[in-house]
Amino acid sequence: MTDKSQISIFVDADACPVKDEILKVSYRHGLKVYIVSNQWMRMEVGPLVQKIVVPDGPDVADDWIADHIDSNGIAVTADILLAKRCLDNDAVVIGPTGKAFSPDNIGMAVAMRDLKAHLRETGESKGYNPSFSKTDKSNFLQALEKEIQLKLNA
Repeated sequence: MTDKSQISIFVDADACPVKDEILKVSYRHGLKVYIVSNQWMRMEVGPLVQKIVVPDGPDVADDWIADHIDSNGIAVTADILLAKRCLDNDAVVIGPTGKAFSPDNIGMAVAMRDLKAHLRETGESKGYNPSFSKTDKSNFLQALEKEIQLKLNA
């Protein structure tokens, strides 16, 4: 069994729609959380939550997370390249909709990201992203709880 004091949740927070849910789950389990962003966020936090405000710049928050996460970490991000970097550090990665990234699916996710970027650049796609739903939030909560339980029982 893993000691819960070793487990940390790293949140790519600037555009994360599930910050409040992460905090509720982390309080319930007594887990350390790092809220990493480029700007100060108004959030009520407890003693296990650390807000990390990094300087403006491309990928500065991603760099902080990738430099600090390890195999006891759970990353929450929609950024596929950050997800890959966290997986390279043996961390667990969950998207805000509950999608788990893994070594088995990250290659395809990176390829699809690159293809979509190319289609947007050539004007063949408008880059539509579906809105965040209650189902997404529920799926995320289930995925986060599952990964915490797996780490606690490892």
